[in-house]
Amino acid sequence: MFPRNILRQRKYHPETQYLQLIKDTLTIGEMSNGRNGITKSLFGVTMRFPLTNATIPLLTTKKVAWKTCLKELLWFIKGSTNNRLLKSENVAIWNKNASRSFLDQQGLSHYNEDDLGPIYGHQWRFFNAPYINTETDYTGQGIDQLQNIIDKLTHPEERYSRRLILSAWNPIQLSEMALPPCHILMQFKVNMNDELSCCLYQRSGDIGLGIPFNIASYSFLTHILAKHCNLKPKEFIHFIGDAHIYDSHTKALETQLLRTPLPFPTVELTNKERHIDDYTISHFNVKNYKSHEMIKMKMIA
Repeated sequence: MFPRNILRQRKYHPETQYLQLIKDTLTIGEMSNGRNGITKSLFGVTMRFPLTNATIPLLTTKKVAWKTCLKELLWFIKGSTNNRLLKSENVAIWNKNASRSFLDQQGLSHYNEDDLGPIYGHQWRFFNAPYINTETDYTGQGIDQLQNIIDKLTHPEERYSRRLILSAWNPIQLSEMALPPCHILMQFKVNMNDELSCCLYQRSGDIGLGIPFNIASYSFLTHILAKHCNLKPKEFIHFIGDAHIYDSHTKALETQLLRTPLPFPTVELTNKERHIDDYTISHFNVKNYKSHEMIKMKMIA
């Protein structure tokens, strides 16, 4: 399934880590029948991806819909929890979790359809502000964790702190969320060369569909913050608790294992904005993204 000559070619390519995660999970992963299907999983894995020289780790052994990923990230950054805004951008990744039937199943029948509750964006920008609905203006409420990170990253001394933490996991409001956050905690680190790295802890990761997006999203975020705070991007480090493969994704991922990675593309942010909310997809120029063809897998809600 994973010939030695292919493994040898991939030895020094960062994407090899992801392919090895697929292989290890399929071969030694533990089987379980969970909330939304049968999976094989590994508990406690790590991958590291360089961001120097404008590198952006979009997987190349399948095509990654990076614009969809980036639109979701910019939606988080703005503090939004309104799925209608994503729909208007032709982003469908939250549609199942924002449906009337799914919200009702979660005991959230008081929400309108497409109101996801106090998920990522709310916690990033208005942490623990009492949640009413997605139409409410929360300006000045809760804790703006993202702006706090930016304030510290632009401070000549505090940028080197070991306390640059942002959490999406808020136990007080979990029951109000359409879906508890999977990628829950990030820590930023600036070294003495003013290079910025990001560590992400993800409690649960769908290897086939979710993790490629998470790698791209938090790498994009690191590039954005580096640009915005006059730093240089260095590395994205990904810690995953439960990394799993759904049974229905197995054949597709076995196909992906036979592919050899191509060079990662680069990303250019065309200009620096005054406010973090002001970045749009038009600011991003991804160059030389070449990949193998798309592999279709069904999204599991």
